[in-house]
Amino acid sequence: MKKSILYIVLVFATIIFSSCEKVIDVDLNNAEPKLVIDAVIKWQKGTTGEEQVIKLSLTNDFFTNEILPANGASVTITNSVDETFTFIEDGTTGNYICSNFNPVIGEIYTLVVIYDGEIYTATNPLMATPTILNIQQETVPGFGGDDQIQIKFFYQDNGAEDNYYLLGVKNPNKQIPEFGVVSDEFFQGNIMFGFYGSSETEPGITLKLSVQGITFGFHNYMNILTTIGGSGSGNPFATPPATLRGNIVNQTNSNNFPLGYFHLSEIDEVDYLVQ
Repeated sequence: MKKSILYIVLVFATIIFSSCEKVIDVDLNNAEPKLVIDAVIKWQKGTTGEEQVIKLSLTNDFFTNEILPANGASVTITNSVDETFTFIEDGTTGNYICSNFNPVIGEIYTLVVIYDGEIYTATNPLMATPTILNIQQETVPGFGGDDQIQIKFFYQDNGAEDNYYLLGVKNPNKQIPEFGVVSDEFFQGNIMFGFYGSSETEPGITLKLSVQGITFGFHNYMNILTTIGGSGSGNPFATPPATLRGNIVNQTNSNNFPLGYFHLSEIDEVDYLVQ
């Protein structure tokens, strides 16, 4: 009898709560759009590095995925000997392209963006990057009894200095690439490796593995950004759900700071066919 009463009560409660559903529209206040400057210069090993792109966009409503390009800006990078490289917008895409950039390891570069009457600047060196030496694959038992493929890609740390790295993996079974940062604090001068394991890794697919040498400041920035975005957050310069300031300063109006970061480095990328 008690079981019957309990069953009746549960059914009655289910009917009540299921009939009380109501769609509530929340009217959110939208902040003024901010300029987003994706100015990560990557010099692919084995290339001249002359072709570079800087992307400018504006923040949009929180619930939309539409990217608003920032059109009509002036974008230049100048090195320590006053050699200026001009980035020209490709139509109205917000992609500003330079075809004669001159990357030099250790050189100091200054970014200047003029947009909507305001001047944005940042300065950074171009960082060296080690070469990916080899790649190892291992299959281990996973959760639920399914085996998981794990990948390690190795590179040599420079023991003469403190180093920081941005590691990336692009898996064709995922829409967005994944990133992580690491320092050589406990591996000074040793062989280091990036580790990747995912249930969406299977034989026959090709992973794009990458290593970039980065500054301490960019390491901290990316560490916070990937934490905010969560695992597999993808594009590191998409607008995050919390405000994170980079190293680019608005010289005209310091309160109207931009989002994004100016960084330059070599990058080593390897395509690995999963066995």
